[in-house]
Amino acid sequence: MAETVDTTIRDALRAVYDPCCREKGISVVDMGLLHRAEVEDGVARVELLLTSGWCPFATTVLSEAESAVRALPGVTDASVEVVWSQAWTPERLSAGARERLRFLPDPAAVGDPAAYVRDKTPAGGS
Repeated sequence: MAETVDTTIRDALRAVYDPCCREKGISVVDMGLLHRAEVEDGVARVELLLTSGWCPFATTVLSEAESAVRALPGVTDASVEVVWSQAWTPERLSAGARERLRFLPDPAAVGDPAAYVRDKTPAGGS
């Protein structure tokens, strides 16, 4: 089944953050966690992926997502569930999230990777 995403729900979830990425301003949408979101007859159903099945913040993300969706006009009931049948991968990150999560420069910007590492490694470090 194809991923269907209601744009109103998607926009509401842009204000919901994975606690690990809140300080970087990366929403669950930008993290690529939104798998499916539909509203039918006032009932919203949202499916999210987790970056890890061991995510300690899963309940926080799910409850904040549910609150955001329930607050939408016309939504009378909402459920937010985890999709276990599909794994999250970094390819799901938005371009902005990918850039904000980058710890090292873009490889294309580094002419000589070995020289870059050598220059950034503290003396006596390994």
